Amino acid sequence: MDVTPILENLNDAQRQAVTAPAEPTLVIAGAGSGKTRVLVHRAAWLIDVEGVSPQSLLAVTFTNKAAAEMRGRIETLLRLPVQNLWIGTFHGLAHRMLRRHWREAGLPQNFQIIDSDDQLRLIKRLLKNLEIDDGRWVPREIQWFINAQKDEGLRPQHLDHEGNADRRQMISLYQAYEEICQRGGLVDFAELLLRAHELLRDNAELLSHYRRRFQHLLVDEFQDTNAIQYAWLRLLAGDSGVPFVVGDDDQSIYRWRGARVEHIHRFQTDFPGTRIVKLEQNYRSTATILNAANAVIANNSSRLGKNLWTEGAEGEAIRVYSAYNERDEADFVIGRLRDWIDQGNARADSAVLYRSNAQSRVLEESLINAGIPYRVYGGLRFFERAEIKDALAYLRLISHRDDDSSFERIVNKPTRGIGARTVELIRSYARANACSLWRAAGAIASNDLSSRAANAVSTFMSLVERMARETRGLDLHDQVDHVIYASGLVDFFKKDKGEKGETRVENLLELVSAAKSFEPDPAEEMTPLDEFLSHAALEAGEGQADAWEDCVQLMTMHSAKGLEFPLVFMCGMEDGLFPHQRSIADPNGLEEERRLCYVGITRAKKTLFVTHAEQRRLHGMDNFSQPSRFIAEIPAEHIEEVRPRVQITRPMRSLHSRQGLRAATMPNDELGIRLGQRVRHRKFGDGVILNCEGQGAHARVEVNFETAGTKWLVLSYANLDLM
Repeated sequence: MDVTPILENLNDAQRQAVTAPAEPTLVIAGAGSGKTRVLVHRAAWLIDVEGVSPQSLLAVTFTNKAAAEMRGRIETLLRLPVQNLWIGTFHGLAHRMLRRHWREAGLPQNFQIIDSDDQLRLIKRLLKNLEIDDGRWVPREIQWFINAQKDEGLRPQHLDHEGNADRRQMISLYQAYEEICQRGGLVDFAELLLRAHELLRDNAELLSHYRRRFQHLLVDEFQDTNAIQYAWLRLLAGDSGVPFVVGDDDQSIYRWRGARVEHIHRFQTDFPGTRIVKLEQNYRSTATILNAANAVIANNSSRLGKNLWTEGAEGEAIRVYSAYNERDEADFVIGRLRDWIDQGNARADSAVLYRSNAQSRVLEESLINAGIPYRVYGGLRFFERAEIKDALAYLRLISHRDDDSSFERIVNKPTRGIGARTVELIRSYARANACSLWRAAGAIASNDLSSRAANAVSTFMSLVERMARETRGLDLHDQVDHVIYASGLVDFFKKDKGEKGETRVENLLELVSAAKSFEPDPAEEMTPLDEFLSHAALEAGEGQADAWEDCVQLMTMHSAKGLEFPLVFMCGMEDGLFPHQRSIADPNGLEEERRLCYVGITRAKKTLFVTHAEQRRLHGMDNFSQPSRFIAEIPAEHIEEVRPRVQITRPMRSLHSRQGLRAATMPNDELGIRLGQRVRHRKFGDGVILNCEGQGAHARVEVNFETAGTKWLVLSYANLDLM
């Protein structure tokens, strides 16, 4: 049999993986090393050379797009259709199995799948039916709890409240939610996987059937599997199946979604005799970029280890730019983008990466001002994000009570017991009397509503009036800051567990930064607030290109995984931002941040710029930060400083004693502290001095604490211990 078509254009390591014998195989595939090619050619090899029936293969990917691409490439390689090949996402394959065995799974034949939004609405309805305060028990937090338990394979009866009243209530709500879903024949995404696992676990005959059928299990992006996905694969493989998994422990960046990089390490234990093949030849990036990525990731201790290399060019050095602030950083990026475009390159071949969504605002504004079209990949423009629109709606209503769209958006956000029926009554009155919703609400609150609804509406209106009084005369950024807290939006989104809630809070705080840097036009006859609101509306309505238009790509480091660009900017490379503040003191968290940095570096094919700012206004605060430790991990021979870093130094006389650091008034005291000095505070814990100002009793230092964030402290009272 001629195997040339299947093996041609493969390197030695790829060929070794594709032709591996029928035994558990773990392919460690580095960034840009051709892992998809290996999976496709492995499937073709098994079918065309080993004589394996397509029905005996199960191929798992993480996106429907990847599944369709894999199927198409296999068919092209074999020159025949492979309809019988089970290939799809974990959720897609679980759904397929449950449809075939709905009775054994304890489901009605016509069970309905509900998406995340449907699930959230169901939880809200459950709370309403049980007359439970959804301000105290936040629907999104309940949703997160339920899905997290399912991802671990746990039903309500498996959970112990551990004497905690809040946990007891969560478990009770999980149980009630389960009962509603069972009665209605509803299946959420997490349930698809859990129910498919239970289907096989609890039906020996069915399990035996699928183990005999699916002899070969091909799995892509193995490092991103969560507990229930891995359990399902292990169960299906049993002792006779041949799992062939492809992944990269250095690109595991979704721990917050439940992904467990340790599955790669456990694989060898769970499947004794595992064959390991490493794909280390990179077909994407220059040698310089790969050497930098290798040097950074080498600082992680819990990895299997590999070293990316290329037969391609050495390439240009990585340019590191030390900006004065975030505006200077954005100007630098715009300048280099203009150079790139002027040289005839496509805008779409460039990407600007950042750790936090909130960083995009300044970059977006600069791109708009420069007339460069852009697209926020996998997300919304800053002023189009839901939490920003919520805050702007409060600000508009404070300024203009008759703004109906703002009234409708926030009348029950955060939830305050104003239901759809009450809002409809307000709308009806407004239509009948040709007045605004605000005026209608005031008119019917004392007459046509139930006492509970009337009280809720009156409380909302009083809140808006109070915020208007309290913000009168304040600077614009103080107005915004007051409103995001007084409205309850910050507390509301804080209760939304996980990365999404935290990102929304960060975006609200970034709105304060936007207001602080906004410069009203003296020629405009508007208040600064109204001018800022107009500015936000205009920015939300223009500047972003359509998906098919040639435009610069903006995205978070997480969104960039799987993509590649000739030109890449990694912005905001500062300790506390990247690596993120919450991960610096956590060894596992820091290693994941380093993996994220590795992913960012390896997105670049030819040219990579790394930028950091000495001062950054972010999340409503001015921060003085040190360059990211990840920059220091890149060997000096691969770096070109675009401009020598300007150190911020401010003289301050001080002395320290065993009792702690003290401000000094004596003129001849030696300098007792320095920027970057580690200190300890009795309440705030360990931190690093970022800035200092003043002398004597008025001397202050800015300290970035590992757990408490950045704070200014007066040395006379701080009692800081030097470390």
